Amino acid sequence: QVQLVESGGGFVQAGGSLRLSCTASGNIFRLVAMGWYRQAPGNERELVATRTAGHSTNYDASVEGRFTLSPFSRDDAKTTVYLQMNSLKPEDTAIYYCNVRAYTAVGTWGDTWGQGTQVTVSA
Repeated sequence: QVQLVESGGGFVQAGGSLRLSCTASGNIFRLVAMGWYRQAPGNERELVATRTAGHSTNYDASVEGRFTLSPFSRDDAKTTVYLQMNSLKPEDTAIYYCNVRAYTAVGTWGDTWGQGTQVTVSA
């Protein structure tokens, strides 16, 4: 089983910055990708940014140039990734969810989601 701990959401005015963190631990045999998705009220959950174990990154066009997903930081059996969000806009308001895709055994992989952290950007 994989555990995720998220932190860093909050309230900020437009133009401000926030940094989200997500730490994964537990039964990770091999990490495939780690990143962030978000869901605004009435909308589907959407990709924000992900990084693969091969270090390639993928950003939604709406956040490109404003958000930066850090390289993986490894400490003991934990892996952490940070999402630096700059020049925030009201339309960035959403619940942000950390996602980890990993093999937990040979041939067995799955997605684990965090509990979500609220980001609110005022105009």
